[in-house]
Amino acid sequence: MKPFWTMAKLLLEHRAILCIAVIMAFVSALGLGAGLLSLGPMMEQILGTDGGAGLHTMAVQHNAAGGWQIPSWLVEWLPDDRYDGVQLLIFCIWGLTLLGASANFLHQYLSQTLAIRTIATVRQRLFAHVLTLPLSQVVQRGPSEYVSRIIRDAAALESGFISLLGKSVAQLTKGLAALGAALIFDWQIVLAAIVVGPVLAVVIRKLAKRIRRGSRGSLNAQQELLQLATERVQGLRAIKTSGGEPAARQRFDGINADVIRYELKMRTAKAMSSPIVETLAILVLGGLALLAAQKILDGSMPFDDFILSIGSLAVAGASLRPLTGIVNELNAAAPPAQRILDVLTEAGEDAQGQELSRHAQTIRFDGVSYTYPNADDPALHDITLDVDFGSHVAIVGPNGSGKTTLLALLPRLLKPDQGSVSIDGVNIADASLSSLRAQIGVVTQDAFIVQGTILDNLTLGRPDATREQAIEAAKAAHADGFIESMPGNWDAPVSEQGASLSGGQRQRLSIARALLREPSILILDEATSQVDSESEAAIASAIGAIKGRTVLVIAHRLATVLDCDRIVVMDQGRIVDVGRHEELLGRCPLYERLISTQLVSVES
Repeated sequence: MKPFWTMAKLLLEHRAILCIAVIMAFVSALGLGAGLLSLGPMMEQILGTDGGAGLHTMAVQHNAAGGWQIPSWLVEWLPDDRYDGVQLLIFCIWGLTLLGASANFLHQYLSQTLAIRTIATVRQRLFAHVLTLPLSQVVQRGPSEYVSRIIRDAAALESGFISLLGKSVAQLTKGLAALGAALIFDWQIVLAAIVVGPVLAVVIRKLAKRIRRGSRGSLNAQQELLQLATERVQGLRAIKTSGGEPAARQRFDGINADVIRYELKMRTAKAMSSPIVETLAILVLGGLALLAAQKILDGSMPFDDFILSIGSLAVAGASLRPLTGIVNELNAAAPPAQRILDVLTEAGEDAQGQELSRHAQTIRFDGVSYTYPNADDPALHDITLDVDFGSHVAIVGPNGSGKTTLLALLPRLLKPDQGSVSIDGVNIADASLSSLRAQIGVVTQDAFIVQGTILDNLTLGRPDATREQAIEAAKAAHADGFIESMPGNWDAPVSEQGASLSGGQRQRLSIARALLREPSILILDEATSQVDSESEAAIASAIGAIKGRTVLVIAHRLATVLDCDRIVVMDQGRIVDVGRHEELLGRCPLYERLISTQLVSVES
């Protein structure tokens, strides 16, 4: 339960709401306790010896006996008529009931408000922290795992908070108030009833452990289910065309069965809680009845005190009984709390460092090596490369040669195991992330498109950009043609993941977004792979005409390579040659092979 209580400390960030909610719970409970205590005088008036007595007479007798005194003005105001006294007490009970109901409403209202706001804060901090995590870590564990914790685990934790703030406080205060009334009537019977508490605590603890284990397993299985469902639905085109529906169903059914298995484990423990508590309650009440019978027969306990004490204990039991289920709910919330804490305590990227001036000299990769987690061979091995400011450099090589990995080091998406990357003589490991990434524009083969409008997607990296600036960037990327043909033009809606756009349209939007940021370094990782030949030639011409920035291109088209100042040839994580097209043709067999097998011409 420690993780749950650690997360529950966040509730203290809203101390005012928390205090008022707890006060309202006690007000509601005090109304119940006062109502129970008023039953004593009522029964005394009706069933008292010598025909009973009125409230006025009872108050006078009480003051005459000594002890705490009822104010004289109140004694004079109390009626002596027995029926009037009962009537007054009934009205008081009604008033207390209305007061308790109003306080209970405020308690529940404020408790749920507090739980909702706190969980909103948890989700916000979780999402913000995930954005700071190293890319390699997120990719390795899978985005769905983090999404599951942000959404599903936070919702499970919210249920625990609502149980803690609403149900548990309300039931506990009411139970204590009724228990207090029972103590006033006869403390010996209450003391005997409390003896069963430790036994009940042991039983609940055993069941709680089973519930925590089931909850933890269920959350892990549901996370896998979310990941599988997301992957298969997103890849529905490939699944349908490859006839993969049976395999997808089989895999889903297997994980779904795991979810059911863990849920059934929790079901058994939860189902056992209530019958065990009820059985213990009956046994206790039976024992109390025997004890009270003996005292009544001995004449040491008035019968009406016994009735009032047992009645108060029954109310206390009814109020405290739901605590068993509440404890189960709190234990079920402990695993999601732990999973949330696990993410929040993961080390994020080191965003601090010196401000990096706008790139104007040289980019240098100095003896850089990098190995992916759990990989046997390095993706990059001892790479040394200098790129002058304003030059256009193409990087070519077979699949898996390390091209994308090399360029991922520049914006610090990956950190080299050995060596360093510097911009204008400054090691980027010592630069602040904001100043580094502010001057780098990246366009990948898989264009990232968000649900919203065309303009939303263009200004994703620069929300301060004007509409005119976004339009100019789109024109430079040759995206204005298809945008202006869409209903709504720049305000046209875009479906989730850009499903309403073609692959080429998505890539042109991504290129326009990168150009809008006015980067000093532009990285194009096969960014025009899905653009038609005519558009690619126009985009390449537009990029080539741009001065005052360094362009690094991973290309699969010959025209793009030919327009670059230098070509870097890579193979198996190493640089095998660097030069212009004409130089490489005569001396680099790998480049010649790439020309004939991978690099296609614009005319094709």
